[in-house]
Amino acid sequence: MENKSPNALPDIRHTLVFNAPIQKVWDAVATSEGIAAWFMPNNFEPVAGFEFHVDAGPFGKAPCKVLEIDPPNRLLFQWTDDWTITFELKALEEKTEFTLIHSGWDADKMTGFGQTHTMIRGTMDQGWAGLVQKLGSYVEA
Repeated sequence: MENKSPNALPDIRHTLVFNAPIQKVWDAVATSEGIAAWFMPNNFEPVAGFEFHVDAGPFGKAPCKVLEIDPPNRLLFQWTDDWTITFELKALEEKTEFTLIHSGWDADKMTGFGQTHTMIRGTMDQGWAGLVQKLGSYVEA
């Protein structure tokens, strides 16, 4: 979902290659238990159109909705009203290339917590960098 706003900010994008087969990585990003192990507690189900929540601790339960699911290569979900999160997986023999894309950034938008997207984008970028590394540790264990 391309952001066409004149004040769109670049997507957050992180790509890493994990020393794990694609099905193991898919199970970590497309099951409730897997997502909870490296990201946040949730009630996710891998069904297009399914509405779920991730528990963001002090920020409360964030509403999400599965927009697209293509096992074991792609999962796309809406995160709050602001963003779209995409997990892309590509098999590389016994390894998996994993890309996270966090899109929907707009300099004109405020989050539900009154912060501008511009203010929090850098923090979220750093947060995702750490989470993708945590995912790698989880699937390589």
